Amino acid sequence: MTENLEAVGYIVGGGLRDSLRVRLTVDPLTVQEGGFVVIESGNTLFYGLVTDLQLGATDPRFADEQSETRLPPALAQALHGQTLFTNLEVLPALMLDRGPEPGSPEYDAWQAALGEQAPGPRPVKTVPPHHAPVRLAGEGDIAAIFGDSSEKGNFVIGYTREQGHPVCVNLEKLVQRSSGVFGATGTGKSFLTRIVLAGLIHYNKASVLVFDMHNEYGLDDKSSDTNQNVTGLKTKFPSKVRVVGLGQGAAIRGQAPDFNLEIASRDITPADIEMLTRELNLKETTPTTLDALVTSLGQREWFSRFKAMLNGAVIEAEDEKTGKLNKVAHPASVAAWANENGVNVMAAEGLHSKLRRLFNKPYIVEKPAADSVGEIIKALEAGQHVVLSFGNFESDLDYLLISNLLTRKIREAWEQKTNAFRTSDKEEPRPLVIVVEEAHKLLNREMAAQTTFAIIARELRKYYVTLLIVDQRPSQIYDEVMSQLGTRISGWLGDEDDIRAVLSGLAGREALRGMIARLQQREEVLLLGWGVPMPLPVRSRRYDDRFWKELLGSGKKRSQEQNLKDLGF
Repeated sequence: MTENLEAVGYIVGGGLRDSLRVRLTVDPLTVQEGGFVVIESGNTLFYGLVTDLQLGATDPRFADEQSETRLPPALAQALHGQTLFTNLEVLPALMLDRGPEPGSPEYDAWQAALGEQAPGPRPVKTVPPHHAPVRLAGEGDIAAIFGDSSEKGNFVIGYTREQGHPVCVNLEKLVQRSSGVFGATGTGKSFLTRIVLAGLIHYNKASVLVFDMHNEYGLDDKSSDTNQNVTGLKTKFPSKVRVVGLGQGAAIRGQAPDFNLEIASRDITPADIEMLTRELNLKETTPTTLDALVTSLGQREWFSRFKAMLNGAVIEAEDEKTGKLNKVAHPASVAAWANENGVNVMAAEGLHSKLRRLFNKPYIVEKPAADSVGEIIKALEAGQHVVLSFGNFESDLDYLLISNLLTRKIREAWEQKTNAFRTSDKEEPRPLVIVVEEAHKLLNREMAAQTTFAIIARELRKYYVTLLIVDQRPSQIYDEVMSQLGTRISGWLGDEDDIRAVLSGLAGREALRGMIARLQQREEVLLLGWGVPMPLPVRSRRYDDRFWKELLGSGKKRSQEQNLKDLGF
């Protein structure tokens, strides 16, 4: 199929701040919001995004009167062609200097002036002249901006909506900063996340740790909408992906994991408990009580010894003066410990009662059968990928405790490896991407200051650790964390606050706001942020057998005709 690179319009006005206005010279139905267009001005190309289409008339009377009802069709059409028009609003994003014609003396001088600096797209600093022709971007234009899909590290995330050209995300850039996948419930976030994770695993330049709250990513599953089988990452990468089940004897969808995760009670710190303040409804006195527990019982023993105490237990003891029997706190009770250490008894007993939800968790044990936390870290360091499935433990309490505790351990390990690499010329740490579902539960304004995830988003990029957060309510994620996300992939969002959160900190966000709200509710996403050269709405790839054949090399590269057919053209 030959690319149609004919002009669709020409520049008639606008500017850098208010977008460019383009007079359309073709049927408006051939161009849509989000279209990627190229403006040619001599040796300079301007790349932009269509953000609006507006109907106009040389005189309002021509728009008001239905001349086609009173004039012959040919005459009405000719009149409309002269008096009625459509303008495009184009957000200029990038410009590229093509330089003089190769082989000319000017070209050699231009190359010498560039030196080792390769000519490439850069932010727009000027505007094209009036009447500069505008055309839809071709496959070569897409490749020049988003990368050639045949080059290693360029992962096809989707296809342009008009012509079906492949659009790539550079995986090397993607893992250098934290990123996010957003979309309302039912828009296919999990499928899109699977596609991104499959690309990262196949790319094999970073390890991936997935906190799989709903047991969706590791083993095969069934779609809740279509009831069709959904391939798990373990099925396609059996030697690279390790599935871990939470708790001894855990099974995921009737299948045994590669190994089980048990948490040693000695590894639980007061910070882990304080992180559960909202979930356990802890009081303001909790930090003081926890500090007293650690001081009196020991940093590594406080949890198990506090668990063993009796809550509310009393015994009868004889009063030395009166000889009467009085009820006093049992020596092994919480109250006895509180009295001995100057802690408010009611606060201590209240904390013990609320921690009973943790005391009863079967995956928290005194002596784990193996160092499963250490095994997870070793697997990630060795280049494997870990999917931690929570099995039957799907409560927010389980997810908050385990994800924060395990991430804290990983953070310590990667900081040590990075410092050793920088000071002792040891092996460079392998980049790590931590995938967090339901991110607003861990990264909301109240929790962000307490969790390890917020520290990772803000600071751990220099220690080779980044986040991939998946959420349907980005407005509930702390602003400071959202501002640290490099790449954002957003499906349809209907809530204005959520749209505003996804676009926070980005240039041209006002022009892009309506674009997210008008995406199709499935298979359309808007690529944004540092990891992509410019914003662009695309039809995302489908997570099906064809995807796996193309990714793993057993299928032929799709032609543009196939892409267009899949997109409904």
